Parts: sequence; C-alpha cells; structure tokens
Amino acid sequence: MRWMIRWLSYPLVLGTTTALILWCISRATPYWPTVPLLALLGIGCVAALERLQPYESAWLHDHDDARTDTIHFFVNLTILYASIEALSWTRTWFPTSDLWPDAWPVWAQVGIAVVVIDFGLYAMHWWSHQYWRLWLFHEAHHSSTRLYWLNGERRHPVHAMVMAAPGLAVLVAAGAPPVTIAVGLAILSVHLAFQHANLDYSVGLFRHLLGVAETHRWHHKKAYEDAQVNYGEWLMVWDHLFGTYRDPPGLLGPGEVGVRDKDAPTSYVGQLTRPWQATLDRDKARLEK
Repeated sequence: MRWMIRWLSYPLVLGTTTALILWCISRATPYWPTVPLLALLGIGCVAALERLQPYESAWLHDHDDARTDTIHFFVNLTILYASIEALSWTRTWFPTSDLWPDAWPVWAQVGIAVVVIDFGLYAMHWWSHQYWRLWLFHEAHHSSTRLYWLNGERRHPVHAMVMAAPGLAVLVAAGAPPVTIAVGLAILSVHLAFQHANLDYSVGLFRHLLGVAETHRWHHKKAYEDAQVNYGEWLMVWDHLFGTYRDPPGLLGPGEVGVRDKDAPTSYVGQLTRPWQATLDRDKARLEK
C-alpha cells in the first residue's frame, strides 16, 4: 500500500481528474457544475491521501492555520470562477484574435493555455520575491509553518490576480475560449494541492520537470535566502532556463518552513491588510528618522 500511494498517487489522481474533465468538455458538457466538482473531487483525494501516508506527521495537526487557509481557499476559488465569467463577458464586448488554434483537439488547446498561464505565474512569482511591496502580498502564502493540501490556495486575493494576469491577458488577446482557460485553471488547482501536499509521494526523475512537492518544499524554507528557488507552479522548465532550479539532498521537517518575520499575521483579516499596514509602518518610520 505504501508503495502504491508513493508512486501512483500523482499520476492516478491528477491523470484521472484531467482525463474526466477533458472528456466532459470534449462532449460539450456544461462547465458548470461538472468541471469545478471534478476538480474539488481531485483535491479531496489529495487531502484524504495525506491522512493515510503523510510526509510529516506533525503537519497533520492544525497549526492554528486551518481556519485562515479555508477562508483563503473559498475566497480565491470564488475570485477564480468570477474571473472566468468576466472573461466570457470580455469576449462578448470586444473583438477577438484569430491566432488561437480553435480547430485543434481540446486537450491540445488546454495544454497551450496551461503552458502560457504557467510561464506568467513563474514570472510574477519571481518578481514577488525580488520586490518588497509585491512580497508583502505574497508573504501570506509563505507564512504557514507547515505544508499541506490547503496551502496551494493560501494567497492574498490581490496577489492571486496579479500572478494570473499576464498569462490570462495573453490568452484573451490570442482569442482563447474562456472554457479552455477555465479548464486549464481547474486542472492546475488539483496540481497545486499536490505541490503543497503533506503526502509522502514521488514522481521519480519527473521531479526535475514538474513542480511537485519534492522540489517545491525547498521554496518554502524559513531561511529566505535559501528559498529563492523552484518558482515553477507546474513546469520546472522555467527554473532550468533561468537558473533558479535546485534539488538539494535531504528533507525538510517541522520548524524549517514559514517566514522569519515574527510580525507576519496569522489571521485572514491580518493577512489581507498586511501589505498596506506594513507600507504605512515603513513610511512612518522613515518620517520619524
């Protein structure tokens, strides 16, 4: 059983979820509620597998973060689906480009959408670690002292939109159908649950190509200077191209993830207001000097 969970969890859960979503869409099944429900089912499988075979048993327990993470999860999913509706509205009112390969199979179109979105996510993720004001919005994602399936959506809503904006803008400009973009994002949400999962699983050598937990955990090291690696959300190809890929030996455990800043808030409201409050505090300190 341990062997099966370790080696088959990712390909079976993500593969089956992806196949079912693509099958439904290729047969003109309405996006609502089919695709969101299938994505939630895939995420639920990741949460269940964590209880069966955790990577770190200490991370199974609530670190006074479950309530905050749950709010992040539902808020960000609401924003995601609202954005999809907005994209549909945009195509109604504005002319679209003929660049998009509408005649291609559904799976190929979704694949292109995911690659475009993924590169935009990588770029904005990297920028968020380089510039203080962007980091303040990104800090909430790193502030958790454990990694588990719900961390994938622990994001400030403004930062979630900033991260997705470049890729979505390119896709909309190219004339990608909103349902194609939505399907790509739904599949990505299942992958993100795996990327942050407290699950003892492996993809072997494919960890060098995919942003799975084995490599992504190093991005969440508490030592900020050591965490400037493995920014890729889905593909690690961008990290290889731009020199940010690392696969160090050893494992991360309790006390090694999170942020050093003791002022980092743990409540949802605190994380929501943190970027503006920290900016005001910094400006105030400069004026007092």
